[in-house]
Amino acid sequence: MSKPANFENYHIRKWYTQIDDTLANENGILADGKLLRKIVIAAAIHNPYAGRFSDNLDLILANSPALGREFGRRIVAALGGEELESYGKACLVGIAGEYEHGNAFLTPAMVMPIREAIGGGKAWIPSAGKRGVPGTELDIPLAHKNALYVPSHYDTVTSQFFDAPNADEVVVAFAVATRGRLHARLGGLKASEIEGKNGLN
Repeated sequence: MSKPANFENYHIRKWYTQIDDTLANENGILADGKLLRKIVIAAAIHNPYAGRFSDNLDLILANSPALGREFGRRIVAALGGEELESYGKACLVGIAGEYEHGNAFLTPAMVMPIREAIGGGKAWIPSAGKRGVPGTELDIPLAHKNALYVPSHYDTVTSQFFDAPNADEVVVAFAVATRGRLHARLGGLKASEIEGKNGLN
């Protein structure tokens, strides 16, 4: 069943903002430097292809840049002037939809305006997704925005939407973090050593 559009051609039922501040690690050791803030911006969006197969996914793809700009605006507002160091994206598809429908929301056309809003980012954006019902946990992977090979910034933020997705919805989520893991000590390339040439190191 089609639903009235309220943002470009999309029907967005709900926006979510999640902010986690970690001040100490699991053993109670205070942060080595600033606290770790993780922010998730997500939207429960009607899936126009729920319950049917289509070779063409243009109803999702057509206005992806506008959707990305709105995600970017909300991320910047939630950051409140703070700099971010890592990012990731994910989708949670209601059971009347295909996993492919979720991926259609996460294409470069959607995420490039987010990159622009947050001041760039050279590295590939880690991605995850699955199908589920309201309350399903969604683990969003994180990695450094300018160099994928920075082990201290390999992380995850978990979100749970108790009223989404409905069977005919997709929850689209983008996550950012202000630093790497607290007391990361497994070696490898450090954030301070990033060359920023190719998005890897």
